Amino acid sequence: MTKKERAAFVLKKLKELYPSIPIPLDHKDPYTLLIAVLLSAQCTDVRVNTITPLLFAKADNPYDMVKMTVEEIKEIIRPCGLSPMKSKGIHGLSHILIDKYDGKVPQSFDALEALPAVGHKTASVVMSQAFGIPTFPVDTHIHRLMYRWNLSNGKNVVQTEKDAKALFPENTWNDLHLQMIWYGREYSPARGWNLTNDSITQTIGRKSVLKEYWNKV
Repeated sequence: MTKKERAAFVLKKLKELYPSIPIPLDHKDPYTLLIAVLLSAQCTDVRVNTITPLLFAKADNPYDMVKMTVEEIKEIIRPCGLSPMKSKGIHGLSHILIDKYDGKVPQSFDALEALPAVGHKTASVVMSQAFGIPTFPVDTHIHRLMYRWNLSNGKNVVQTEKDAKALFPENTWNDLHLQMIWYGREYSPARGWNLTNDSITQTIGRKSVLKEYWNKV
């Protein structure tokens, strides 16, 4: 298969597997999504979804969040890891949203990425899931799958995102990045990977990846 044919195969298979796509992080609006995505850095979505109800019970909007101290936020979000940096970021960005954006989350990459503790991936997820703007946030699952499927060289997430956007139609990006995340978790994880369950990699996998897998078995 050519790279374009492999990409078409991926689209078809993922649409069959995930005709409706659950959103991994629980949220009710752009602000709570922004906070949840920020917390998910180096933390599982499952853990984030157990912590955010505790945080949002006290503050689910920037006006209530700035009434809390950084230390109070840090204590609640501690199980998510990186709590000193994340708590400062949450408190700081909440102030900025009030001061500059009337308490609303801005709908632009530049504005989002200028917020404390908000990187390109976090901004991409918010733009995609909160505002429906086509983006292709690349997490570890997508980075791994794009390499395994010989759709990207896997050197870094910036290159992986560029390759994904070049290969897949823009109107598929918002669904596709979520479908790939679920597939990576369920069928093609980094650890405990069983290739016999991973039909996509079996069909279009990079030869060196397949060879390495079978050599270990």
